Amino acid sequence: MSTTGNATCSSSSACRSDRDDRRDVLDAYAERINRHDFDLLTDLIAPGATFWFSDGTHTGIAAIRTAFETTWQVIGSDEHYWLDQHQWVADADNAAACTYRFNWKTPTASGFGRGTTVLKRVGDRWCIVHEHLSPWPA
Repeated sequence: MSTTGNATCSSSSACRSDRDDRRDVLDAYAERINRHDFDLLTDLIAPGATFWFSDGTHTGIAAIRTAFETTWQVIGSDEHYWLDQHQWVADADNAAACTYRFNWKTPTASGFGRGTTVLKRVGDRWCIVHEHLSPWPA
């Protein structure tokens, strides 16, 4: 494990190495969410990460897992989730932040909102250290 500041990232391959891989981490994250298996996400998220969702603040893998799995139980397995309108608002050697529109669709409903994901370079790897999802402004 590598540690820098408050973020820690396992040495697994998905917390990517190389400078350009921060975009790959966000793409992999969005793609893996659709599998509704949180174990596929854990190597992309720093253990001390904090996620802000409309239902509250979730800090650490266990709390973030509970938030995801609770949501997946409510919406069911037919949900499709994707990100678009990416804007990399910070893009440095050790940290990057991306704003985007998140979209979701089920057979009976659909919607979208806005999100921000912050990634941090920990050693030679990129990990998600923060996510904030909120409704799209009226």
